[in-house]
Amino acid sequence: MKRDLLTILDLSTEEIDALLRRADRLKKQWRQGTLRPTLAGKTLALLFDKPSTRTRVSFQVAMYQLGGQVVVLTAQETQLSRDESLADTARVLSRYLDGLVVRTFADARIEELARYAKIPVINGLTDLYHPCQVLSDLMTVREKKGDLTGLHVAWVGDGNNVAHSWINAAARLPIRLVLACPPGYEPRQEILERAQALAPYEIRLCRDPAEAVAGAHVINTDVWASMGQEQEREVRLKEFCGYQVDGSLLRRARPDAIVLHCLPAHRGEEISDEVMDGPNSAIFDQAENRLHFQRALLDWLLGGDGVRG
Repeated sequence: MKRDLLTILDLSTEEIDALLRRADRLKKQWRQGTLRPTLAGKTLALLFDKPSTRTRVSFQVAMYQLGGQVVVLTAQETQLSRDESLADTARVLSRYLDGLVVRTFADARIEELARYAKIPVINGLTDLYHPCQVLSDLMTVREKKGDLTGLHVAWVGDGNNVAHSWINAAARLPIRLVLACPPGYEPRQEILERAQALAPYEIRLCRDPAEAVAGAHVINTDVWASMGQEQEREVRLKEFCGYQVDGSLLRRARPDAIVLHCLPAHRGEEISDEVMDGPNSAIFDQAENRLHFQRALLDWLLGGDGVRG
């Protein structure tokens, strides 16, 4: 039976743990030069409606390293640009491919593709969610902290798709999540409330970044204006004043707290150079782990050998 990854809630707690362990193992094999071509003869397509650096390159390289092939598409390069239905596109691509990564706007688009596809469909980013980003971030947190249990994770800034995926992660994992968002930029209420009902630990929304990061093990942030919101940038710069992750805010967290940013960063806005380039930053390790987690995800979804070890 095929599996999709549209949100983190598509995975059980046990499956998340198994994927993270698989990512660790494959990263070790990659470093030792013992990585095996487990996906030789298989083909993955990237169907992207939004620009990408890390998601595109990490999926392409991960697939190549596992011995597979990649086809890169945009809607404008396919008959979707001439009103072919998503359902028909999914049916056809299922006859050619072994997996499909979709990076698009409305979540309804990827949901329809997944409904009609006979192959695994992976969310490479939508307006509401970015599950692969946060799953690979969890890999980084485990590398730095050893165990997720009881960790205080802070989110500072926009309640966007990455924040939503952190909320879903907290619904499945034993972490405490505190989000500080300006008025009018909170996560969607239904996403927050659903996760709160499932979560083993606290998920809480506040206004004050200092409150969110007090005693935190992990601090997260993201750009204040995401893709498609560029026209709001000047307004958002004013609304998000006081939400920068800078040295003063970092000092309210634990001394060994790590700072994460999914990139690209607008230095001097949501994060200062002092923090981004400082000793607490795990941002570029985090970016590298996109490759290692993507490799594990493809190995599982396309390899057909389940989530063992």
